[in-house]
Amino acid sequence: MVIASARDLGLAVRQARQDRGRTQSEVAAAARVSRRWLSDLEAGKPSAEFGLILRTLDAVGLGLDAFPVEPAPEGLDLDTLFEDGRG
Repeated sequence: MVIASARDLGLAVRQARQDRGRTQSEVAAAARVSRRWLSDLEAGKPSAEFGLILRTLDAVGLGLDAFPVEPAPEGLDLDTLFEDGRG
């Protein structure tokens, strides 16, 4: 999964948490963050502290991998591309 925005990250964390059958309170305790902070992260709030994000990813069993990507050409609609089956 490519994470391109705070919203993408929040959705990935929420999905991983739900896939493991864990509540926000359980994950927040494991990551040593508040439940409210986790809720904001899952909602895509873009101002989350990176260190807390890393602890939260660990708490839901996700890792972070950085790799070079080519920027999307101007005007390219990725949603349309994937819906058309070309992606």
